[in-house]
Amino acid sequence: MSRVHGVQGLLNRTAVVTGAARGIGAALARKLAERGMRVALLGLEGDLLREVARTLPVQTCCLDVDVTDEAAMERAAAAVGDLLGAPSVVVANAGIAEGGPFGFSDPVTWRRVIEVNLCGSATTARVFLPALLSNRGYYLQVASTAAFGSVPMMSAYCASKAGVESFAQSLRAELATQGTGVGIAYVHWTDTDMIRDADQHTALRELRAHMPPGARRTYPVTTIAAWLARGVDRRLPAVYAPPWLRYAQPLRPLFPPAVAAVSRRTLPRLTAPGQLPSTGLLGPGGQAARSGGR
Repeated sequence: MSRVHGVQGLLNRTAVVTGAARGIGAALARKLAERGMRVALLGLEGDLLREVARTLPVQTCCLDVDVTDEAAMERAAAAVGDLLGAPSVVVANAGIAEGGPFGFSDPVTWRRVIEVNLCGSATTARVFLPALLSNRGYYLQVASTAAFGSVPMMSAYCASKAGVESFAQSLRAELATQGTGVGIAYVHWTDTDMIRDADQHTALRELRAHMPPGARRTYPVTTIAAWLARGVDRRLPAVYAPPWLRYAQPLRPLFPPAVAAVSRRTLPRLTAPGQLPSTGLLGPGGQAARSGGR
């Protein structure tokens, strides 16, 4: 099959989006449907997935599945192929977060963030890779500016997003001669349930408030999805949402000392006993992911 490229190349092809029940995933599913793609929506909140599907003007399927469940994801991949055809685009978007001091974090919750964000992305890539190879398709890994420079109180999320960046870079190198593209989406603060929940917690809200004004701006989810969709159109190796983030890439070595300097000034007044309780998994999506949606 010819290599998918550009908006016309997406017409009547199949896309898979994980974490599609809400936020970036739901908005991106709409943008891909606008391009005439059939869309498979994967996630844990089946009723919400079906609500999203009803708004799409294309053929869809909804699969209630935990991205960390390898066997269930293999069945989902087979179902997508049967219902919509082998996918040409796969977006690994499913992600959760928790906040608070690492030393007081719940090990189960901390590990769940890594499992969903990193292991779930790898599982998504693994089960859909045969289809992507046969279609010379495109895999988009949704990462974060947390991969640029890790911040305190978000250790699991930052570790997972740095991990998915490295995973996608490794996968890209492996597939370089096989006609299948791999992109990494660097997403900044987005107006999602997860971020709104984070802002309810004093430490996370204060840490964001000490970022430079432009860096702490929150972007509408539809705007972020539009930038990601354009990355899919062009099979970009790196998608920056917002686009100005591309200019931050060369500055990455400066971020850790800068974050440490801000943390030394900010954290002492926030770290009194009881001042920084763990947030637990953030937002309704995080709650759904607490135990695989069960």
